[in-house]
Amino acid sequence: MRLTDRILSFTLLGSEWVLWLLIALSVVSVAVMVERGFFLSASGKFDFEAIGKDLLRFLRDGNVAGARRAVASARGPESQVAAAGLDQVGRGTDAISEAMASTKSRIRLDLERNLGILGTLGNNAPFIGLFGTVLGIIKAFADLSHNQGGGAATVMSGISAALVATAVGLMVAIPAVVAFNFFQTKVRRTLGRVDAVAHMILSATSGIKTEDAEAPAPAGGE
Repeated sequence: MRLTDRILSFTLLGSEWVLWLLIALSVVSVAVMVERGFFLSASGKFDFEAIGKDLLRFLRDGNVAGARRAVASARGPESQVAAAGLDQVGRGTDAISEAMASTKSRIRLDLERNLGILGTLGNNAPFIGLFGTVLGIIKAFADLSHNQGGGAATVMSGISAALVATAVGLMVAIPAVVAFNFFQTKVRRTLGRVDAVAHMILSATSGIKTEDAEAPAPAGGE
């Protein structure tokens, strides 16, 4: 059998299997959206204005223990990065910076997990739908060749059914693109706040010596 005949036999399968593939991809897309939505919502909110003021006040006074308590009372990636940096206070700004950079890299991986799936589906689902439409059109003309008496009605019904694949591909792609852009914006804002907290800690701890960092908090509280 010639290569052309082999490919033609495959195309004559039609677009129905492509539709099932798109339905499966839509389920994957929705699952990723739900998982990312819950994860990013559960990561907590960091009150940058309030906690930032407390951090600056404690660190300028050399009260690292108080700064750690202020960070521990908050949730979110910002507090994790801040805690990693405060744990290295007294070892120099290089150690503080590296600890926060390492924590930020790990957090970035967690925040961006599975977002590539949404991006891939958003970019390629329309092409998968178009592929199904092309297969359906080929099958419609093949059916016409075997049923010459059907005329244009046979081709039109086949083409209209084939165009469903393109519509389904767009239905899968559009929500995926919207969700991808939404989550990417949320991740960028979170990482921006992480950078702001990291730079604030670096600037405030640059003058703290080892003995200051290890000294207990002054009596009488904060």
